[in-house]
Amino acid sequence: MSCSSTDLRTTATSVPAVPGAASDSGYAARMDEADVIAQANDTEFGLAAYFYARDLSRVFRVGEALEYGIVGINTGIISNEVAPFGGIKASGLGREGSKYGIEDYLEIKYMCIGL
Repeated sequence: MSCSSTDLRTTATSVPAVPGAASDSGYAARMDEADVIAQANDTEFGLAAYFYARDLSRVFRVGEALEYGIVGINTGIISNEVAPFGGIKASGLGREGSKYGIEDYLEIKYMCIGL
């Protein structure tokens, strides 16, 4: 059975996937980085994304451009007790865990007093 990358990202797996999307060599080296990012972001979900790269400028560029609440770079293990957990889009809003988990329950007020 063959499937296009669109099929793979939306139906063949339980999570969005772009095959070979963020590699510094091979298949992805022949792909335009902006197209790969657009394909990865073309989903209603946004919990976690993962990619591998050697180039530090690519790490920051792609990591910032991915529309996901959690991004794993050069690792598949991204959850721990101090990291905020949560997604964006249809994967949820807000964070749980870490110091950021409490923010949904707080109202922040700025008060400026002139004396």
